[in-house]
Amino acid sequence: MLKLRRAAAPYLLNLPSWAWLVLFFLVPLFAILSLSLQTGNSVEGFNLTWNFQVFPDVISEYSTQFWRSFLYGVLSTVIALVVMYPVAYWIAFRGGRYKSIYLLLILLPFFVSFVIRMLTWQFILSDEGFVLGTLKDIGLLPQSAHILSTPSAVIGGLAYDALPYMALPIYVALEKIEPAQLDAAADLYANPWQRLWRVIVPLSAPGIYAGVLLVFITNVGDFVAASILGGPGTTMIGNIIQTQYVENANYPVASALALLLMGTLLVGMFLYARAFGANKLEEYV
Repeated sequence: MLKLRRAAAPYLLNLPSWAWLVLFFLVPLFAILSLSLQTGNSVEGFNLTWNFQVFPDVISEYSTQFWRSFLYGVLSTVIALVVMYPVAYWIAFRGGRYKSIYLLLILLPFFVSFVIRMLTWQFILSDEGFVLGTLKDIGLLPQSAHILSTPSAVIGGLAYDALPYMALPIYVALEKIEPAQLDAAADLYANPWQRLWRVIVPLSAPGIYAGVLLVFITNVGDFVAASILGGPGTTMIGNIIQTQYVENANYPVASALALLLMGTLLVGMFLYARAFGANKLEEYV
């Protein structure tokens, strides 16, 4: 009996987490899957007809929005990585006793709602705003110049929102690097650039991957930045899902699109587990 209790103890301890996973992930997932395979309308109702054709149909119809979302996701992720890696590096190795304050300064603007921050950027980037308007008045930009409703505005908004999600995992990875490893590289005549590319970057790779995963998956499914900062030519797949759910009440199509995006998330998580080990995920995410 004692052996049985000891054998069952790990499973009983994991029971709450498994129950949480089933209740808030698997149940909604199967509900969305069931809804995607239904046909009908919001007036007469929907019936489960196992309509698997909806998946190739939505891919064919919204392939442009899919590719645009992935493109915007990749570009905004690269921008966030290029901007925040040096910041995380400086805080980890040069921040000293003020590291917590610097991290708080990075997070502080993000205590405000994402929508409010995007509306603020809409005001800043407007054609007659204090940035573009001033540059036009002094002749540095032509009067026809504009940023809103362009891919640059949407990508910039996505990258801006992703900054802390990229910085924090990288900072955690850099913080774990032992100074003795850098001293050993210096003793082997590695110059600062060689220590960066051959020691620091490889050792911080799990944090980089975690940040890329968080930012890319979040940005691909975003719809707020494209709605506020973009226009008809910058519609992302998140905007299509929102429109199909809220405005058109076309729940099967919206569910199919959501499942395809969710599949991207699962693939990314699988690749992370294969590349770095699933046990490291909690350390950096």
